[in-house]
Amino acid sequence: MLRKLVEQDLVQFENEFDTWQDAVKSSYDTMLKQNIVERAYIDQVIKSIEEYGPYIVLLPNVAMPHASQGAVGVNKSAIAFMKVEKAVVFEEDNREKDAQLFFALAALDANQHLENITQLSELLMNEDVVEALKYAKNKDDLLAIADKFNL
Repeated sequence: MLRKLVEQDLVQFENEFDTWQDAVKSSYDTMLKQNIVERAYIDQVIKSIEEYGPYIVLLPNVAMPHASQGAVGVNKSAIAFMKVEKAVVFEEDNREKDAQLFFALAALDANQHLENITQLSELLMNEDVVEALKYAKNKDDLLAIADKFNL
């Protein structure tokens, strides 16, 4: 899966963001450039987080930005990866909700949404992979992780 994301140019590396909103927007930049999603979908994702809290932070340091499947502004199903050097704070009083690894999701329908989540769950269940991703600095590092863990 990681190799596929690199080959599809759906990965990026950033230093830091002033707000979690900026980080979430940026996590969709590669998809926006490829017309996989439109700005309206990204706005929906941010609105959902504002309404329901940081439900997108699945594990400490790992966020999976998404809105409901089949949401307005999704042109194709995809996953994009973004690594941020300085952890993004979602809740000042709950640092368990900080995140450095972002896996942004876009899905046209419920089946593809479930498929995206299943692929990511398999990857994220491996603590060694998550730990290696924290230290990735570029696409070559991602490819090395993909080779090491057969991803």
